[in-house]
Amino acid sequence: MIKALLGLDVGTTSTKAVLFDLEGNEITRASSEPYHNQSPKPGWVEQNPEEIWQAVLTTFREVVGKSDSAQIIAMSMSVQSGSLIPGDEDGNPVYPMITWLDGRTSDLVKDWKQAGLEKKVKAISGWSLYPGLCLPTIAWLRDNLPDVYKKATHYYSVNDFLAKRLTGRLVSNPSNAGGMQLVNIQSANWSEELAELAGITTDMLSEMQASGTVIGEICTEVCNITGLNEGVLMINGGHDQVCTSLGLGINDPGKYLLACGTAWVFTGILEAQDWQDLPASLDLNFHAFPQRWTLSQSLGGLGASLEWWLRQAWAGIDGHIKRRAMFSSLSDELISTTVNQDLFFLPITGGHADPATTRQGSFVGLEFNHTRAMMARAIMESAGYELRWALEAVKMAEQPVECLWMVGGAAQSPYWPSILANITDLPIQVPDYDNWPALGAAVLAGTGSGVFQDFKTALDLFKKPSIEILPDPRIQEKYDHGFKKYKEMIHLLH
Repeated sequence: MIKALLGLDVGTTSTKAVLFDLEGNEITRASSEPYHNQSPKPGWVEQNPEEIWQAVLTTFREVVGKSDSAQIIAMSMSVQSGSLIPGDEDGNPVYPMITWLDGRTSDLVKDWKQAGLEKKVKAISGWSLYPGLCLPTIAWLRDNLPDVYKKATHYYSVNDFLAKRLTGRLVSNPSNAGGMQLVNIQSANWSEELAELAGITTDMLSEMQASGTVIGEICTEVCNITGLNEGVLMINGGHDQVCTSLGLGINDPGKYLLACGTAWVFTGILEAQDWQDLPASLDLNFHAFPQRWTLSQSLGGLGASLEWWLRQAWAGIDGHIKRRAMFSSLSDELISTTVNQDLFFLPITGGHADPATTRQGSFVGLEFNHTRAMMARAIMESAGYELRWALEAVKMAEQPVECLWMVGGAAQSPYWPSILANITDLPIQVPDYDNWPALGAAVLAGTGSGVFQDFKTALDLFKKPSIEILPDPRIQEKYDHGFKKYKEMIHLLH
Protein backbone atom coordinates (compact mmCIF):
# COMPACT_ATOMS: atom_id res chain seq x y z
CA MET A 1 0.00 0.00 0.00
CA ILE A 2 1.33 3.45 -0.98
CA LYS A 3 1.66 5.93 1.86
CA ALA A 4 0.59 9.42 0.87
CA LEU A 5 0.09 13.06 1.86
CA LEU A 6 -2.92 15.14 0.84
CA GLY A 7 -2.75 18.83 -0.02
CA LEU A 8 -6.05 20.71 -0.18
CA ASP A 9 -6.22 24.00 -2.10
CA VAL A 10 -9.38 25.93 -1.22
CA GLY A 11 -9.43 28.91 -3.54
CA THR A 12 -11.79 31.78 -4.25
CA THR A 13 -13.44 29.98 -7.17
CA SER A 14 -13.01 26.23 -6.56
CA THR A 15 -11.35 23.52 -4.48
CA LYS A 16 -8.56 21.16 -5.55
CA ALA A 17 -7.18 18.13 -3.75
CA VAL A 18 -3.80 16.70 -4.74
CA LEU A 19 -2.33 13.44 -3.44
CA PHE A 20 1.46 12.98 -3.26
CA ASP A 21 3.60 9.99 -2.35
CA LEU A 22 6.37 10.38 0.24
CA GLU A 23 8.93 11.08 -2.50
CA GLY A 24 7.06 14.21 -3.55
CA ASN A 25 5.53 12.71 -6.71
CA GLU A 26 1.93 13.55 -7.55
CA ILE A 27 -0.30 10.47 -7.48
CA THR A 28 -3.58 12.01 -8.53
CA ARG A 29 -5.74 15.11 -8.17
CA ALA A 30 -9.34 16.23 -8.19
CA SER A 31 -11.12 19.55 -8.73
CA SER A 32 -14.55 20.75 -7.75
CA GLU A 33 -16.97 22.68 -9.90
CA PRO A 34 -16.68 26.47 -9.53
CA TYR A 35 -18.59 27.95 -6.60
CA HIS A 36 -21.55 30.19 -7.24
CA ASN A 37 -21.14 33.86 -6.38
CA GLN A 38 -24.25 35.66 -5.15
CA SER A 39 -24.65 39.42 -5.46
CA PRO A 40 -27.87 40.42 -3.63
CA LYS A 41 -26.92 44.07 -4.04
CA PRO A 42 -24.49 45.89 -6.39
CA GLY A 43 -20.92 45.47 -5.18
CA TRP A 44 -21.76 42.60 -2.83
CA VAL A 45 -20.08 39.22 -3.44
CA GLU A 46 -21.23 36.34 -1.24
CA GLN A 47 -20.80 32.58 -1.32
CA ASN A 48 -22.53 29.72 0.47
CA PRO A 49 -20.11 28.09 2.97
CA GLU A 50 -22.01 24.82 2.60
CA GLU A 51 -21.17 24.78 -1.10
CA ILE A 52 -17.47 25.07 -0.25
CA TRP A 53 -17.83 22.25 2.28
CA GLN A 54 -19.48 20.03 -0.32
CA ALA A 55 -16.67 20.90 -2.76
CA VAL A 56 -14.14 19.63 -0.21
CA LEU A 57 -16.04 16.37 0.30
CA THR A 58 -16.40 15.90 -3.47
CA THR A 59 -12.67 16.28 -4.11
CA PHE A 60 -11.87 13.91 -1.24
CA ARG A 61 -14.17 11.24 -2.70
CA GLU A 62 -12.67 11.64 -6.17
CA VAL A 63 -9.07 11.45 -4.95
CA VAL A 64 -9.81 8.37 -2.85
CA GLY A 65 -11.64 6.78 -5.77
CA LYS A 66 -8.64 7.30 -8.04
CA SER A 67 -6.14 5.93 -5.52
CA ASP A 68 -7.78 3.22 -3.49
CA SER A 69 -4.40 1.65 -2.73
CA ALA A 70 -3.07 4.76 -0.98
CA GLN A 71 -2.97 5.18 2.78
CA ILE A 72 -3.13 8.88 3.59
CA ILE A 73 -1.00 9.69 6.63
CA ALA A 74 -1.74 13.41 6.92
CA MET A 75 -3.31 16.35 5.14
CA SER A 76 -3.12 20.14 5.30
CA MET A 77 -4.92 23.06 3.68
CA SER A 78 -3.94 26.08 1.61
CA VAL A 79 -6.87 28.47 1.93
CA GLN A 80 -7.84 31.83 0.50
CA SER A 81 -8.01 34.51 3.17
CA GLY A 82 -9.91 37.72 3.84
CA SER A 83 -13.41 36.27 3.44
CA LEU A 84 -15.65 36.25 6.52
CA ILE A 85 -18.14 33.71 7.87
CA PRO A 86 -20.37 34.93 10.72
CA GLY A 87 -21.41 31.88 12.75
CA ASP A 88 -22.02 30.23 16.09
CA GLU A 89 -19.61 28.49 18.45
CA ASP A 90 -20.27 25.13 16.77
CA GLY A 91 -19.02 26.35 13.40
CA ASN A 92 -22.44 26.79 11.81
CA PRO A 93 -22.82 29.85 9.57
CA VAL A 94 -25.61 32.30 10.41
CA TYR A 95 -25.13 34.33 7.21
CA PRO A 96 -23.56 33.72 3.79
CA MET A 97 -19.79 34.07 3.50
CA ILE A 98 -18.84 37.65 2.63
CA THR A 99 -15.88 37.23 0.27
CA TRP A 100 -12.78 39.39 0.02
CA LEU A 101 -14.14 40.53 -3.37
CA ASP A 102 -17.10 42.23 -1.64
CA GLY A 103 -17.23 46.02 -1.79
CA ARG A 104 -20.02 46.86 0.66
CA THR A 105 -17.59 48.45 3.13
CA SER A 106 -16.09 50.93 0.64
CA ASP A 107 -17.71 53.96 2.27
CA LEU A 108 -16.78 52.79 5.76
CA VAL A 109 -13.15 52.24 4.76
CA LYS A 110 -13.09 55.68 3.15
CA ASP A 111 -14.43 57.22 6.37
CA TRP A 112 -11.85 55.36 8.46
CA LYS A 113 -9.04 56.56 6.20
CA GLN A 114 -10.25 60.17 6.41
CA ALA A 115 -10.38 59.82 10.20
CA GLY A 116 -6.70 58.76 10.21
CA LEU A 117 -7.34 55.16 11.30
CA GLU A 118 -5.31 53.48 8.56
CA LYS A 119 -1.95 54.31 10.13
CA LYS A 120 -3.09 52.84 13.45
CA VAL A 121 -4.57 49.71 11.84
CA LYS A 122 -1.47 49.06 9.76
CA ALA A 123 0.88 49.58 12.71
CA ILE A 124 -0.94 46.79 14.56
CA SER A 125 -1.94 44.39 11.78
CA GLY A 126 0.66 45.03 9.07
CA TRP A 127 -2.17 45.54 6.55
CA SER A 128 -3.53 48.67 4.89
CA LEU A 129 -7.28 49.17 4.96
CA TYR A 130 -9.15 47.37 2.16
CA PRO A 131 -12.92 47.07 1.66
CA GLY A 132 -12.95 43.27 1.38
CA LEU A 133 -11.19 42.33 4.62
CA CYS A 134 -12.87 41.10 7.78
CA LEU A 135 -12.11 44.03 10.09
CA PRO A 136 -14.31 46.56 8.25
CA THR A 137 -16.82 43.86 7.25
CA ILE A 138 -17.65 42.97 10.87
CA ALA A 139 -18.00 46.67 11.71
CA TRP A 140 -20.31 47.07 8.70
CA LEU A 141 -22.51 44.19 9.93
CA ARG A 142 -22.76 45.88 13.32
CA ASP A 143 -23.96 49.13 11.74
CA ASN A 144 -26.09 47.79 8.89
CA LEU A 145 -27.32 44.27 9.69
CA PRO A 146 -27.81 44.31 13.48
CA ASP A 147 -29.86 41.09 13.45
CA VAL A 148 -26.98 39.15 11.88
CA TYR A 149 -24.49 40.89 14.17
CA LYS A 150 -26.47 39.84 17.26
CA LYS A 151 -26.93 36.27 16.03
CA ALA A 152 -23.21 35.75 15.28
CA THR A 153 -21.32 34.63 18.36
CA HIS A 154 -18.16 33.81 16.37
CA TYR A 155 -16.42 35.08 13.25
CA TYR A 156 -14.11 32.83 11.30
CA SER A 157 -12.25 32.46 8.03
CA VAL A 158 -12.78 29.66 5.50
CA ASN A 159 -9.81 27.88 7.05
CA ASP A 160 -11.39 27.83 10.52
CA PHE A 161 -14.79 26.77 9.18
CA LEU A 162 -13.28 23.79 7.36
CA ALA A 163 -11.00 22.85 10.26
CA LYS A 164 -14.08 22.65 12.48
CA ARG A 165 -15.97 20.46 10.00
CA LEU A 166 -12.97 18.17 9.47
CA THR A 167 -11.68 17.80 13.04
CA GLY A 168 -14.27 19.29 15.41
CA ARG A 169 -11.92 22.16 16.37
CA LEU A 170 -12.25 25.85 15.44
CA VAL A 171 -8.57 26.56 14.75
CA SER A 172 -6.87 29.29 12.76
CA ASN A 173 -3.24 29.93 11.82
CA PRO A 174 -1.29 33.21 11.76
CA SER A 175 -1.28 33.75 7.98
CA ASN A 176 -4.99 33.06 7.45
CA ALA A 177 -5.86 35.02 10.58
CA GLY A 178 -3.56 37.82 9.44
CA GLY A 179 -5.66 38.15 6.30
CA MET A 180 -8.65 38.91 8.52
CA GLN A 181 -6.79 42.07 9.67
CA LEU A 182 -7.48 41.29 13.32
CA VAL A 183 -4.04 39.97 14.38
CA ASN A 184 -1.12 41.78 15.98
CA ILE A 185 1.76 41.36 13.52
CA GLN A 186 4.29 41.50 16.37
CA SER A 187 2.79 38.88 18.68
CA ALA A 188 0.85 36.64 16.25
CA ASN A 189 -2.13 36.86 18.62
CA TRP A 190 -5.56 38.37 18.11
CA SER A 191 -5.51 42.12 18.74
CA GLU A 192 -7.98 43.34 21.35
CA GLU A 193 -7.68 46.85 19.93
CA LEU A 194 -8.61 45.78 16.39
CA ALA A 195 -11.38 43.52 17.68
CA GLU A 196 -12.82 46.49 19.56
CA LEU A 197 -12.71 48.58 16.38
CA ALA A 198 -14.68 45.83 14.62
CA GLY A 199 -17.15 45.68 17.50
CA ILE A 200 -16.30 42.22 18.86
CA THR A 201 -14.10 40.57 21.48
CA THR A 202 -11.22 38.20 20.81
CA ASP A 203 -13.06 35.26 22.41
CA MET A 204 -15.38 35.40 19.37
CA LEU A 205 -12.45 34.36 17.17
CA SER A 206 -10.88 30.94 16.63
CA GLU A 207 -8.06 29.41 18.62
CA MET A 208 -4.70 30.43 17.16
CA GLN A 209 -2.20 27.68 16.36
CA ALA A 210 1.03 27.73 14.36
CA SER A 211 1.17 26.40 10.80
CA GLY A 212 2.63 22.92 10.63
CA THR A 213 1.25 21.80 13.99
CA VAL A 214 -1.24 18.99 14.59
CA ILE A 215 -4.91 20.00 14.88
CA GLY A 216 -6.24 16.45 15.27
CA GLU A 217 -7.47 13.46 13.29
CA ILE A 218 -10.09 13.75 10.56
CA CYS A 219 -13.50 12.93 12.03
CA THR A 220 -14.81 9.39 11.57
CA GLU A 221 -17.98 10.79 9.99
CA VAL A 222 -15.95 12.55 7.28
CA CYS A 223 -13.95 9.39 6.63
CA ASN A 224 -17.18 7.39 6.26
CA ILE A 225 -18.69 9.91 3.86
CA THR A 226 -15.61 10.31 1.65
CA GLY A 227 -13.79 6.99 1.89
CA LEU A 228 -10.72 8.51 3.57
CA ASN A 229 -8.87 5.99 5.72
CA GLU A 230 -9.14 6.36 9.49
CA GLY A 231 -6.33 8.10 11.35
CA VAL A 232 -5.54 10.89 8.85
CA LEU A 233 -3.83 13.68 10.76
CA MET A 234 -4.95 17.25 10.05
CA ILE A 235 -1.94 19.60 10.09
CA ASN A 236 -2.54 23.32 10.37
CA GLY A 237 -2.02 24.99 7.00
CA GLY A 238 -1.81 28.56 5.77
CA HIS A 239 -2.84 31.32 3.39
CA ASP A 240 -2.68 30.27 -0.27
CA GLN A 241 0.08 32.77 -1.21
CA VAL A 242 2.10 31.59 1.78
CA CYS A 243 1.69 27.90 0.89
CA THR A 244 2.65 28.63 -2.71
CA SER A 245 5.80 30.42 -1.52
CA LEU A 246 6.65 27.58 0.86
CA GLY A 247 6.27 24.93 -1.84
CA LEU A 248 8.46 26.87 -4.26
CA GLY A 249 11.18 27.21 -1.65
CA ILE A 250 10.69 30.97 -1.31
CA ASN A 251 11.59 31.03 2.36
CA ASP A 252 14.51 33.46 2.56
CA PRO A 253 14.99 37.18 1.81
CA GLY A 254 15.78 38.04 -1.81
CA LYS A 255 13.39 35.48 -3.30
CA TYR A 256 10.00 36.69 -4.55
CA LEU A 257 6.82 35.04 -5.73
CA LEU A 258 5.05 36.84 -8.58
CA ALA A 259 1.49 35.57 -8.88
CA CYS A 260 0.09 36.64 -12.24
CA GLY A 261 -3.60 36.01 -12.71
CA THR A 262 -6.23 38.62 -13.41
CA ALA A 263 -4.62 40.50 -10.52
CA TRP A 264 -0.86 40.54 -9.93
CA VAL A 265 0.70 40.24 -6.47
CA PHE A 266 4.34 39.89 -5.48
CA THR A 267 5.41 38.34 -2.18
CA GLY A 268 8.84 38.45 -0.55
CA ILE A 269 10.33 37.19 2.70
CA LEU A 270 11.51 38.84 5.91
CA GLU A 271 13.56 36.96 8.50
CA ALA A 272 13.25 39.59 11.25
CA GLN A 273 10.50 41.82 12.59
CA ASP A 274 12.28 44.88 11.24
CA TRP A 275 9.85 46.62 8.94
CA GLN A 276 9.69 50.22 10.09
CA ASP A 277 11.42 51.47 6.93
CA LEU A 278 9.37 49.44 4.44
CA PRO A 279 7.26 51.31 1.84
CA ALA A 280 3.68 52.04 2.90
CA SER A 281 2.45 50.13 -0.17
CA LEU A 282 3.60 46.81 1.30
CA ASP A 283 1.40 44.59 3.45
CA LEU A 284 2.90 42.28 6.06
CA ASN A 285 1.83 38.80 7.06
CA PHE A 286 3.13 35.60 8.62
CA HIS A 287 4.86 32.89 6.61
CA ALA A 288 4.15 29.19 7.17
CA PHE A 289 7.93 28.69 7.39
CA PRO A 290 9.15 29.14 11.00
CA GLN A 291 10.50 32.58 11.97
CA ARG A 292 9.66 34.15 8.62
CA TRP A 293 7.24 36.88 7.62
CA THR A 294 6.01 37.95 4.20
CA LEU A 295 5.89 41.34 2.56
CA SER A 296 3.52 41.68 -0.36
CA GLN A 297 2.02 44.22 -2.68
CA SER A 298 -0.94 43.99 -4.98
CA LEU A 299 -0.30 45.55 -8.37
CA GLY A 300 -4.01 45.28 -9.13
CA GLY A 301 -5.67 43.86 -12.20
CA LEU A 302 -2.75 44.09 -14.64
CA GLY A 303 -3.72 40.78 -16.21
CA ALA A 304 -7.23 42.08 -16.87
CA SER A 305 -5.96 44.57 -19.45
CA LEU A 306 -4.49 41.88 -21.71
CA GLU A 307 -7.64 39.79 -21.32
CA TRP A 308 -9.65 42.86 -22.41
CA TRP A 309 -7.46 43.49 -25.46
CA LEU A 310 -7.53 39.82 -26.41
CA ARG A 311 -11.36 39.86 -26.43
CA GLN A 312 -11.43 43.08 -28.45
CA ALA A 313 -8.84 42.15 -31.08
CA TRP A 314 -8.76 38.33 -31.36
CA ALA A 315 -12.21 36.98 -30.44
CA GLY A 316 -13.70 37.42 -33.93
CA ILE A 317 -16.73 39.46 -34.96
CA ASP A 318 -19.20 37.26 -33.10
CA GLY A 319 -16.79 36.33 -30.28
CA HIS A 320 -16.73 32.66 -31.27
CA ILE A 321 -12.96 32.10 -31.13
CA LYS A 322 -11.93 30.08 -28.07
CA ARG A 323 -9.59 31.55 -25.45
CA ARG A 324 -6.82 29.01 -26.10
CA ALA A 325 -6.90 29.76 -29.83
CA MET A 326 -6.74 33.49 -29.15
CA PHE A 327 -3.61 33.12 -27.00
CA SER A 328 -2.02 30.84 -29.58
CA SER A 329 -2.60 33.40 -32.31
CA LEU A 330 -1.26 36.18 -30.09
CA SER A 331 1.94 34.19 -29.44
CA ASP A 332 2.44 33.60 -33.17
CA GLU A 333 2.07 37.31 -33.91
CA LEU A 334 4.32 38.48 -31.06
CA ILE A 335 7.28 36.86 -32.88
CA SER A 336 7.40 39.85 -35.24
CA THR A 337 7.37 42.49 -32.46
CA THR A 338 10.30 44.19 -30.75
CA VAL A 339 10.72 46.51 -27.78
CA ASN A 340 8.20 49.35 -27.89
CA GLN A 341 10.03 52.62 -27.27
CA ASP A 342 7.31 54.94 -28.53
CA LEU A 343 4.08 53.00 -27.91
CA PHE A 344 2.91 52.72 -24.31
CA PHE A 345 -0.16 51.42 -22.50
CA LEU A 346 -1.45 52.93 -19.27
CA PRO A 347 -3.40 50.33 -17.25
CA ILE A 348 -7.21 50.40 -17.14
CA THR A 349 -7.08 48.84 -13.69
CA GLY A 350 -4.20 48.29 -11.31
CA GLY A 351 -0.81 49.93 -11.39
CA HIS A 352 1.23 52.47 -9.50
CA ALA A 353 -1.39 55.21 -9.22
CA ASP A 354 -3.99 53.10 -7.40
CA PRO A 355 -3.95 49.28 -7.70
CA ALA A 356 -7.52 48.87 -6.44
CA THR A 357 -9.12 51.36 -8.81
CA THR A 358 -10.64 50.83 -12.24
CA ARG A 359 -10.19 53.98 -14.29
CA GLN A 360 -9.58 55.23 -17.82
CA GLY A 361 -6.53 53.63 -19.38
CA SER A 362 -5.02 54.48 -22.75
CA PHE A 363 -2.54 53.71 -25.47
CA VAL A 364 -0.02 56.55 -25.89
CA GLY A 365 1.97 57.07 -29.09
CA LEU A 366 -0.38 55.01 -31.28
CA GLU A 367 0.37 55.20 -35.04
CA PHE A 368 -1.17 53.71 -38.18
CA ASN A 369 1.64 51.16 -38.51
CA HIS A 370 1.04 49.65 -35.05
CA THR A 371 -0.49 46.18 -35.18
CA ARG A 372 -2.73 44.49 -32.66
CA ALA A 373 0.28 42.39 -31.55
CA MET A 374 2.36 45.52 -30.97
CA MET A 375 -0.47 46.89 -28.84
CA ALA A 376 -0.64 43.63 -26.90
CA ARG A 377 3.10 43.84 -26.31
CA ALA A 378 2.69 47.38 -24.99
CA ILE A 379 0.18 46.03 -22.45
CA MET A 380 2.67 43.33 -21.39
CA GLU A 381 5.43 45.92 -21.09
CA SER A 382 3.26 48.20 -18.94
CA ALA A 383 2.89 45.35 -16.43
CA GLY A 384 6.67 45.02 -16.41
CA TYR A 385 7.14 48.73 -15.80
CA GLU A 386 4.66 48.64 -12.92
CA LEU A 387 6.46 45.66 -11.39
CA ARG A 388 9.87 47.37 -11.70
CA TRP A 389 8.48 50.55 -10.16
CA ALA A 390 7.10 48.66 -7.15
CA LEU A 391 10.30 46.63 -6.65
CA GLU A 392 12.44 49.78 -6.78
CA ALA A 393 10.68 50.98 -3.63
CA VAL A 394 11.50 47.66 -1.96
CA LYS A 395 15.17 47.98 -2.93
CA MET A 396 15.28 51.55 -1.60
CA ALA A 397 14.20 50.12 1.76
CA GLU A 398 17.39 47.98 1.58
CA GLN A 399 15.51 44.74 1.07
CA PRO A 400 17.31 42.31 -1.27
CA VAL A 401 15.58 41.48 -4.57
CA GLU A 402 17.47 38.68 -6.32
CA CYS A 403 15.03 36.48 -8.24
CA LEU A 404 11.35 36.15 -9.17
CA TRP A 405 9.36 32.91 -9.34
CA MET A 406 6.50 33.52 -11.74
CA VAL A 407 3.27 31.51 -11.51
CA GLY A 408 -0.19 31.97 -13.03
CA GLY A 409 -1.56 32.57 -16.51
CA ALA A 410 1.08 35.08 -17.59
CA ALA A 411 3.82 32.55 -16.81
CA GLN A 412 2.47 30.33 -19.60
CA SER A 413 3.21 32.99 -22.22
CA PRO A 414 6.31 32.37 -24.35
CA TYR A 415 7.10 36.10 -24.21
CA TRP A 416 5.82 37.74 -21.05
CA PRO A 417 8.42 36.23 -18.64
CA SER A 418 11.33 37.41 -20.82
CA ILE A 419 9.77 40.88 -21.11
CA LEU A 420 9.62 41.06 -17.31
CA ALA A 421 13.20 39.76 -16.93
CA ASN A 422 14.51 42.43 -19.30
CA ILE A 423 12.54 45.28 -17.74
CA THR A 424 13.37 44.39 -14.12
CA ASP A 425 16.92 43.12 -14.77
CA LEU A 426 16.11 40.08 -12.67
CA PRO A 427 16.34 36.35 -13.42
CA ILE A 428 12.89 34.78 -13.58
CA GLN A 429 12.11 31.18 -12.74
CA VAL A 430 9.08 29.64 -14.45
CA PRO A 431 8.28 26.38 -12.61
CA ASP A 432 7.04 23.36 -14.54
CA TYR A 433 4.10 22.62 -12.22
CA ASP A 434 0.63 24.05 -11.78
CA ASN A 435 -0.66 23.47 -8.24
CA TRP A 436 1.77 25.03 -5.81
CA PRO A 437 -0.78 25.85 -3.07
CA ALA A 438 -1.65 22.15 -2.70
CA LEU A 439 2.01 21.13 -2.91
CA GLY A 440 2.91 23.61 -0.15
CA ALA A 441 0.07 22.23 1.96
CA ALA A 442 1.40 18.69 1.43
CA VAL A 443 4.85 19.83 2.59
CA LEU A 444 3.23 21.16 5.77
CA ALA A 445 1.37 17.87 6.18
CA GLY A 446 4.59 15.87 5.88
CA THR A 447 6.67 18.00 8.23
CA GLY A 448 3.92 18.49 10.79
CA SER A 449 3.12 14.77 10.98
CA GLY A 450 6.76 13.76 11.36
CA VAL A 451 7.04 12.03 7.99
CA PHE A 452 9.91 14.40 7.19
CA GLN A 453 12.56 15.47 9.66
CA ASP A 454 12.43 19.12 8.62
CA PHE A 455 11.35 21.50 5.84
CA LYS A 456 14.64 21.13 3.95
CA THR A 457 14.14 17.38 3.63
CA ALA A 458 10.56 17.83 2.44
CA LEU A 459 11.34 20.62 -0.01
CA ASP A 460 14.24 18.68 -1.56
CA LEU A 461 11.84 15.81 -2.26
CA PHE A 462 9.00 18.01 -3.57
CA LYS A 463 11.19 20.25 -5.75
CA LYS A 464 9.96 20.57 -9.34
CA PRO A 465 11.95 21.58 -12.44
CA SER A 466 11.83 25.15 -13.68
CA ILE A 467 13.02 27.22 -16.61
CA GLU A 468 15.33 30.14 -15.80
CA ILE A 469 14.99 33.23 -17.98
CA LEU A 470 17.87 35.69 -17.76
CA PRO A 471 17.78 39.37 -18.76
CA ASP A 472 19.48 40.40 -22.00
CA PRO A 473 21.66 43.51 -21.36
CA ARG A 474 21.10 44.83 -24.89
CA ILE A 475 17.33 44.74 -24.55
CA GLN A 476 17.44 45.93 -20.95
CA GLU A 477 19.08 49.19 -22.01
CA LYS A 478 16.13 49.95 -24.29
CA TYR A 479 13.71 49.21 -21.46
CA ASP A 480 15.60 51.58 -19.14
CA HIS A 481 14.71 54.35 -21.56
CA GLY A 482 11.12 53.12 -21.85
CA PHE A 483 10.71 52.93 -18.07
CA LYS A 484 11.80 56.55 -17.67
CA LYS A 485 9.25 57.68 -20.26
CA TYR A 486 6.53 55.50 -18.70
CA LYS A 487 6.99 57.06 -15.27
CA GLU A 488 6.86 60.55 -16.76
CA MET A 489 3.53 59.79 -18.45
CA ILE A 490 2.02 58.33 -15.27
CA HIS A 491 3.08 61.38 -13.25
CA LEU A 492 1.52 63.71 -15.84
CA LEU A 493 -1.80 61.91 -15.84
CA HIS A 494 -2.14 61.18 -12.12
